[in-house]
Amino acid sequence: MESRITNHESRMVTGVVTAQLPSGLYEVEVEGARITAHIGGDLERNYVRLLVGDRVLIALTPRDLTRGRVVKKL
Repeated sequence: MESRITNHESRMVTGVVTAQLPSGLYEVEVEGARITAHIGGDLERNYVRLLVGDRVLIALTPRDLTRGRVVKKL
């Protein structure tokens, strides 16, 4: 049986948006580390805007812990 990564295997962490980058990316500070994240589909479709200083919930995959997806604005 082949092992595949699903949404259930992603690690959820909270962080604070520190910078807005080009192409819809954000730099988020999580536990002293900087992560590059993009907005998830639901937030993007509902025109949710993120500002520097906003607290967010991020989904990280086990493959690359320096990139993630913003799942929720807290």
